[in-house]
Amino acid sequence: MSTKDRPLKGLFDPESVAVLGASTTEGKIGHTLLKNIISSGYEGEIYPINPKGGKALGIDFLKTIDELPEGVDLAVIAIPAKFVGGALEKCGDKGIDYAIIISSGFSEIGNAEMEEELVKIAEKHGMRILGPNVFGVYSSIADMNATFGPSEIKKGNIALISQSGALGIAMIGMTAEQFLGLSAIVSVGNKSDIDDMDLIDYFSEDEESEVIMIYMEGLPKGRDFLEKVKEMPDDKAIVAIKAGKSDKGATAVASHTGSLAGSDKIFTAAFNQGGILRANDLREAFDWSRLISSSVLPEREKTVIITNGGGIGVLAADAAEEYGVPLLDDQTFLNDTFKDSIPSFGSTKNPIDLTGQAGREEYERAMRAALESDEVGAVIGLYCETGITDPMETARIMQELFEEYRNKKPMVFTFSGGEFVNECVEWMRKKRVPAFVETDDAISAMGALFKRKRYLEEMHKRKKMETHDVDKEKIVEVITEVRRDGRTTLLEDEARKIIELAGIPIAEGTVVTNLKDCIEAAERIGYPVVLKVVSEDIIHKSDAGGLALNLEDREEVIDAYQAIHASCKRKYPKAHIRGISVAKMLKGGEEVIVGGTNDPSFGPVVMFGLGGVYVEILKDVQFRVAPVSKREAHDMIGDINAFPVLVGARGQKRKDLDALAEVIYKMSHLMYEVEGISEIDLNPVKAFDQGNGCKAVDVAITLKREAV
Repeated sequence: MSTKDRPLKGLFDPESVAVLGASTTEGKIGHTLLKNIISSGYEGEIYPINPKGGKALGIDFLKTIDELPEGVDLAVIAIPAKFVGGALEKCGDKGIDYAIIISSGFSEIGNAEMEEELVKIAEKHGMRILGPNVFGVYSSIADMNATFGPSEIKKGNIALISQSGALGIAMIGMTAEQFLGLSAIVSVGNKSDIDDMDLIDYFSEDEESEVIMIYMEGLPKGRDFLEKVKEMPDDKAIVAIKAGKSDKGATAVASHTGSLAGSDKIFTAAFNQGGILRANDLREAFDWSRLISSSVLPEREKTVIITNGGGIGVLAADAAEEYGVPLLDDQTFLNDTFKDSIPSFGSTKNPIDLTGQAGREEYERAMRAALESDEVGAVIGLYCETGITDPMETARIMQELFEEYRNKKPMVFTFSGGEFVNECVEWMRKKRVPAFVETDDAISAMGALFKRKRYLEEMHKRKKMETHDVDKEKIVEVITEVRRDGRTTLLEDEARKIIELAGIPIAEGTVVTNLKDCIEAAERIGYPVVLKVVSEDIIHKSDAGGLALNLEDREEVIDAYQAIHASCKRKYPKAHIRGISVAKMLKGGEEVIVGGTNDPSFGPVVMFGLGGVYVEILKDVQFRVAPVSKREAHDMIGDINAFPVLVGARGQKRKDLDALAEVIYKMSHLMYEVEGISEIDLNPVKAFDQGNGCKAVDVAITLKREAV
């Protein structure tokens, strides 16, 4: 059996554990590990090992690995880095199949060779190793806390994966404080062997884990990870916190697409494509995980808010709009359903205002009416401390209703007030009721639940990815010739040819090397025309004076041709000018940009947005991991802020969105199919009125630099 083929069950449910580096000294990592394993209720055999021997916590220590019996499942290694390789070799000789390497001092500080040696040892013996540089593993299945973090961990159905050791330990404490139950905790550390994808595989099949919460700082195999996530069962959800939102990681490149492709934007797009719920911070991740792990998905896009305070109801309605929680607004239905639940001075408008005198009975009537209705998809209960009613009584009825209806409809609750209502929230959370102190937090969590619902519905609608035949062989021929010339930047005619081979419409044009041919080309193409300098040394043509638009006749072409040569030679005296591009000047249409680039984590991606000279100022763009379906291409168009412009804002005609989606779709397949391309810009692409299609005006293509 290949090492990678060995399932991870033995890591999370071992029948016996050896602790290498166990210590009799309280406060040391080896002592804390041993203490946590024992105190967590683990019932398997435990073998502490320390060369000095000794005894701690009622268990005698072994002095060497050789003293271990055959058949130990898991070794937890917490010894100095220089001794880990030898210890791992002996563990392999003993037939141990899994090892958690707590020890640090490997690739995280530059000792990559030492870490590679661990992998070789593991492969030789068919072992799976977690780490090095981890804080350990907690597993509710085995009642095993093999970490040096907090000992108090509440059992539940949330699996926690952390790429940060210190933060992961802190998260253990935070989940305990917030009464969040965990099925497992894993610190992945340096990921020398077991990585995020292995863990996704395991938790996808683990019946104890319903939500997988991940803190990540990077994802080297992002595309593989995304494909793995898409294969997960519908009843498993991922909530991710991704660090590093700044654009500092964006690569400074020549194309607009590349310069706009901050890695964080692409992470967000990729997560959306995979149905991963990306939280802004830990608090939001915990809030979302709390609701998702305790609730069914809503069946209908209609939510009712029930409250005893008009003000908090308005805040909730505002938050609902912000977080994508759809409110039921059929006033006839609302009045018929809730008129018997409220006093005459209350309101049946959504939010349903029970008024400040409402207590247990009023909340029960109103909430039961909502929960029994087939029209209502989700219910939000808000309570403000008033001094008239007992908040704990209200909390109790909400808890009872939650237990009764939890498998039928999602519910979320907010209690606002002082210390007493905070105690109510704590009491409810202990009983796994999704209760919150802040209304915004509750609505945000409900929004995440609706987002998950919509993603699954969309995935079920989508058929197998459409295929687009890219003439890869001829495109590669063009690329090969460019490389033979020692260039990575394609000239105008080369780039144009690739776009045409990809089936993307582009304005008619050609490249000329003298004035006579320029005039003939302009008259053949038909006025008006555009002239552009062709040079790998001049990226931004307009800045160099290398662009002339809307030329109406022969005289204007002659003047422009000469002016372009003069300006470019003056501003870029060392530039190699290959010729002048002559192209049809396209009138009308809305300018957009379609591009492609390569992301370090996810590989080929496609971009769409508002085009023209202001693209990098407005940054109204959307990214997707390539290839995309035509449906996804339409989604990209609809997601830009300027979308109303494309559908006919302020009396303008609707643009040909199907033609635009076709260009995005074909660009995504071009990027995905042809490995040698680094970046492509079609800027602008002219989107004409509905039925008139679209055409690229300008194209820029750069190739990947070949490895030396």
